[in-house]
Amino acid sequence: MRRLVLFCLSLIVYVTLGAQIRGNSVTVTVTPDHKDWNYRVGEQCGFIVNVLRSGTLIDNVKVDYEAGPEMYPEVKKKGVVLKDGTLTLKGKMEKPGFYRVDVKAYVDGKEYKGACSAAFSPEKLQPTTVMPKDFEEFWQNTLKNARKVDLNPTKRLLPERCTKDVNVYEVSFQNMQQNYRTYGILCVPVKEGRYPALLRVPGAGVRPYGGDVYTASQGAVTLEIGIHGVPVTMEQKVYDDMFNGALMGYWEFNMDDRDKNYYKRVIIGCIRALDYIAEYTPWNGKEMGVSGSSQGGFLTLATAALDKRITYYAPVHAALCDHTASLQGVACGWPHYFYWNKGKGQEKQIEVSRYYDGVNFARLITDQQTGWFSFGYNDDVVPPTTAWATYNTVKGPKTIKPYQATWHFWFQEQWDEWEEWMLKQMHLR
Repeated sequence: MRRLVLFCLSLIVYVTLGAQIRGNSVTVTVTPDHKDWNYRVGEQCGFIVNVLRSGTLIDNVKVDYEAGPEMYPEVKKKGVVLKDGTLTLKGKMEKPGFYRVDVKAYVDGKEYKGACSAAFSPEKLQPTTVMPKDFEEFWQNTLKNARKVDLNPTKRLLPERCTKDVNVYEVSFQNMQQNYRTYGILCVPVKEGRYPALLRVPGAGVRPYGGDVYTASQGAVTLEIGIHGVPVTMEQKVYDDMFNGALMGYWEFNMDDRDKNYYKRVIIGCIRALDYIAEYTPWNGKEMGVSGSSQGGFLTLATAALDKRITYYAPVHAALCDHTASLQGVACGWPHYFYWNKGKGQEKQIEVSRYYDGVNFARLITDQQTGWFSFGYNDDVVPPTTAWATYNTVKGPKTIKPYQATWHFWFQEQWDEWEEWMLKQMHLR
């Protein structure tokens, strides 16, 4: 019995310690010699590479590295031995863009990565995609036809998610055809009144959603939606099975047909979510916002472009922007449709991609809509080249807040700034 008790105690300690594992003792840092990571075209940037263990340089460490315009490295070195654990590299660009250094270090049989992307005159970056002449007409006609379908909403209280200040519901409504539904989590302040609203749109993948209870607790109606036409409160395994089965690679479904493209009903679902908020929630009829990251950043741009009820919008490392950049040897947005084969044999897909490019939606955003853009210079999923070019396209009031050292994730300070900005747009701060 004593041995059993000791075993159980040891197991508890092990599990507790395991839950607290955080970071690595070995780190690879790559830092530029300008504190803001920004340079002018033609200016030289210096990068310092350090491989450290417990904060001190590792002697005789072996590294591989690549350097050059992001997604198109010009320098590739393997098996370089750093005698004192450090290396200095230089790079420059003769046209606006980002110069990236990627480093892999090998310590005790394990691989460790570090990277840095320096910006060269990013305020001058321009996208490559062309807006089709009938772009607005296509989307307005699509939306007009979708609105012939009644929302026919459903609403189910989720008592286990409610708080003393916020009621939480799973809701659904018809999208662009009969029986095709969009599902989401609606959060409404308990106190009666009329409130500003926020639509939260999702990043790529298939998952359940919890709803934005925090923002609702500050005095707003929030609606967080899924995009796949299925309830958003099922067990995770259900979504994993869908993602690994019927919805695997959904972002490439019907790329050659603008009317059957997967994102058509996704985008319309975002607009119909605004219709739902306007008709079935205590929205105050004034402040209406939309925000999301990655795929959700793209959907943020599309929603703001197509519905002028949006007064504020906040895309974070927005994906699906400037698909055709890779045809000119420039970093393109996720999912990098034409990067691998340079668009050969994809003429129809290239044409259709322009109807589903965040840049073309950004071009329709007006002076009455206020935007907040944020992304990381080190992002290797959504290249900062596309993020800056998309930002430069917007003509209305806007703020840019890059967090240079982030990859395809958020820093806590970035998240806090984003949330505070949206609360201010809703006059809740």
